[in-house]
Amino acid sequence: MSEDHIVDASRRLAAALRPGDLDETLTNITAAAVEVLPDVQWSSLSIKHADGRLETVAPTHDVLREVDAAQYELQEGPCYEAAVDTVHIVSPHLATDERFPRYAPVAQEAGIRAQAGIRLFDAQHSQGALNLYSKRVGAFEDLGVLAELFAHQSAVALDYARRIDQLQEAVTARQLIGQAVGVVMERFGVDDARAFGFLTRLSNQENLKLRLVAERLLAAPRDTPGA
Repeated sequence: MSEDHIVDASRRLAAALRPGDLDETLTNITAAAVEVLPDVQWSSLSIKHADGRLETVAPTHDVLREVDAAQYELQEGPCYEAAVDTVHIVSPHLATDERFPRYAPVAQEAGIRAQAGIRLFDAQHSQGALNLYSKRVGAFEDLGVLAELFAHQSAVALDYARRIDQLQEAVTARQLIGQAVGVVMERFGVDDARAFGFLTRLSNQENLKLRLVAERLLAAPRDTPGA
């Protein structure tokens, strides 16, 4: 791929992966893969959670939910490998790929002739991979620099989205705790310090985050003492 093509792809990616919250960013990543990367008809993301569960998010076509689920069940296929084990995996000729004898017929039936998986992130409690699907035999043989560029820019967008989500969650938590403090002050006739101390003790006693204690208290009927 020429330098001009790479520069053009970089610009298009920067425009497609605009800042947003986490859900929006995940959707932008798979949409950008179809728009920017050559020979990609469909795309999805596979997330491996801390408990080992695999989940498909932001698929660009509903057929991918079944295709990805088949890979998870069979524990076989580029989608599964990229999410669980291999950082970068390409299968340009899926029908004859000896690595995936059970999954290949499933892909063929769905019209998929080539597939690639690119690991996007490794977080403390999860890891995720980008899945690329093509109807053309021989696709993805030369992803090379473009795949690395896509993975890098996607990782930057994901990091930004996580920070935004964490900030929004922190603001929401503060608001809920503040409301709960007000309820305790009103109910028991105490000042804000004692009310906050009451919530903290409940949090410690029940081994719950302070936000969850606040949510539960706010949801309880007002005439329930000590709720």
